[in-house]
Amino acid sequence: MKKYNIAILGATGAVGQEMLKVLTERNFPINNIKLLASKRSAGTIAEFNGEEYVVEEALESSFENIDVVLCAAENDISKKLSPAAVNAGAVVVDNSSEFRLHDNVPLVVPEVNADDVKKHKGIIANPNCSTTIALTAINELNKYAGIRRMIVTTYQAVSGAGINGINELHEQIKDISEGKEVKINTFQHQIAYNVIPQIGSFDEEGYSEEEMKLQNEGRKILHNPDLRVNCTCVRVPVYRSHSESITIETEREITPEKARELLSKAAGVKLIDDLENKKYPMPLDSSEQDLIYVGRVRKDISSENSLVLWCCGDQVRKGAATNAVQIAEVLVKENLI
Repeated sequence: MKKYNIAILGATGAVGQEMLKVLTERNFPINNIKLLASKRSAGTIAEFNGEEYVVEEALESSFENIDVVLCAAENDISKKLSPAAVNAGAVVVDNSSEFRLHDNVPLVVPEVNADDVKKHKGIIANPNCSTTIALTAINELNKYAGIRRMIVTTYQAVSGAGINGINELHEQIKDISEGKEVKINTFQHQIAYNVIPQIGSFDEEGYSEEEMKLQNEGRKILHNPDLRVNCTCVRVPVYRSHSESITIETEREITPEKARELLSKAAGVKLIDDLENKKYPMPLDSSEQDLIYVGRVRKDISSENSLVLWCCGDQVRKGAATNAVQIAEVLVKENLI
């Protein structure tokens, strides 16, 4: 089997570290790997496949002889370095939001629109984590009944804000238990024992930046420019795994029984829907793995041709790192690199 030279851009962050783990778990065919990060992180040691690697400073000249770049860097870094990587001959799978809505950049969830990878011009975008979780959950339902509208509320773990979010929740819980003053740095308000209905800045209509991503990205991934989404995004004091309450309105009727049948066979989905035994998706159970857990499937009693479900998924893995590696696997399978 052919093997490839891989670079991880942003290798010392939470998603970059998870990418290394996922590459190992999925036995991606790697010849050489290069770990890249900011000047501040350069020189640190990271482990991959039992070997130690020195993290290098990410520069425009860092991508010679690289086949695939998995980018886990911030928007400004990706904007600067992703084109440089493409110019050097690499294909970039970018986890930032910088290129997601560019017309010439495919936006891909492999279970949903893997064929779009074939249209790449050097950069392929990873969707927002909440978008990936939602669309993996509803993909087969959409193919069967045609989704016109979605009403979604997300309950997003602090790890969605990176390692700083995890540390802030941990420190706040510790400080409260010791009677100390709570320090707020990462989030707008105290997150311990609280929920914050804001992720990103608000627009003139009162929707946050995060809330608009599901509609804008969903339209592109599903090839449905008329898809309507009303979304509320909430940060919750959970360390890992996002949860989402999703109501779908469809072109044709879909019963809860049919929906469960479709979900039980859906790629990337695990159906957990046994109310009698109190079994349903929870973030604690869905963390540290790659499936989207779906349950609480029921008819929307307020509307025709409408269904409600609840899902949970690990946003660091399937919402970010694993989805990126899966895109790279499509590139290999289709001989696109």
